[in-house]
Amino acid sequence: MADYDPNESGAFAIDAKLRPVQTIDKAAKRKKLFLALGAAVAVIGGGYALLSDGDHVTTDNAYVNADVAQVTPLVTGPVSSVAVVNTQTVKRGDILVRLDDTDARIALAKVEAEWQRVRRQYGQVIANGDALSAQVRAGDAEVGRARAQLDIATAAFAKAKIDLDRRQQLADSGAVSGEELTIVRNAYAAAQGNLAQARAGLAQANAARASAEGSHAANDALVAGTTIDSNPDVAAAKAKLDQARLDLARTVIRAPIDGVVTNRQVQIGQRVAPGNPVMTIVPVRTVYVDANFKEGQLGRVRPGQPVELTSDLYGSNVVYHGKVAGFSGGTGSAFSLIPAQNATGNWIKVVQRLPVRVTLDPRELAANPLRVGLSMEASVDVSGKH
Repeated sequence: MADYDPNESGAFAIDAKLRPVQTIDKAAKRKKLFLALGAAVAVIGGGYALLSDGDHVTTDNAYVNADVAQVTPLVTGPVSSVAVVNTQTVKRGDILVRLDDTDARIALAKVEAEWQRVRRQYGQVIANGDALSAQVRAGDAEVGRARAQLDIATAAFAKAKIDLDRRQQLADSGAVSGEELTIVRNAYAAAQGNLAQARAGLAQANAARASAEGSHAANDALVAGTTIDSNPDVAAAKAKLDQARLDLARTVIRAPIDGVVTNRQVQIGQRVAPGNPVMTIVPVRTVYVDANFKEGQLGRVRPGQPVELTSDLYGSNVVYHGKVAGFSGGTGSAFSLIPAQNATGNWIKVVQRLPVRVTLDPRELAANPLRVGLSMEASVDVSGKH
């Protein structure tokens, strides 16, 4: 059995009491060290975040938008068939709706007949011009004949007057019988009548020629300087024909752009009217984003700066790349139905947001299509390094 040493037992007891205190001090120092390191990391991370955020302005108040196409009929008529449904993808030129074209075909036949009639009428005017020209030439010949008749009548009248004057001078001496004098007087009267008739004939021939010339001039005025296609009456009839053909073509309503059919509001048998929308087509491959930034964020934003965007539809795994296209002409509240009026003195400043248009990469849109109205997060790089 070992000898008992009171000093040794006392030393063991004291050492056992001091050990827990030393362990607690080390743990406290270790904890303080970890806290200091964590604070340093937080400060460094915060500083880096501040420095990096200074080169970007971000917003989650952004939405997908597009210049949609409203499909509206241009002619009235009942719907005979509808070829598309909502959510259907269409290409430009695809048939969307057909209207009953019976009335349009009848109208086309009427104006086409009128166009043919006017063309024939133009040909008739040309033929009348030739006939009137011949009448003018005949009038010239008739005037010449009337002048010759007048010359003959004038000569006959002059001879009859000479014969009468000579017989009257001899009648007093008894050298001419009364019967002979009577015959000469009758001849003089006849010659005088023939002269008057010849003068009237010449006047009539001149009038007939003037009438023919006037008709010829009027007829020429209808066709002067024109062809059968440029004649005003023919051109007006052709315009009506083109309009009728266009109205017939418009009974088939086609897609104006590539996109997705949305908000279809037309059914078979419904009578549509020009200007009333029947559906909407959204061009999903040319959508853009309207990002509403706070007014204090836009000091360094410029058109052309790169933008990274994520959508709630795909999450952060899909990143879209775009560019700032431009800024709206006013804030959203400025164009509201009832704009804010702060002239009463009851005014509390509200931070305004200005829409910024962001265009997207078409290839990225084709790979991950977006739809109008979806929420987006946008971050604009304002560092100027790109």
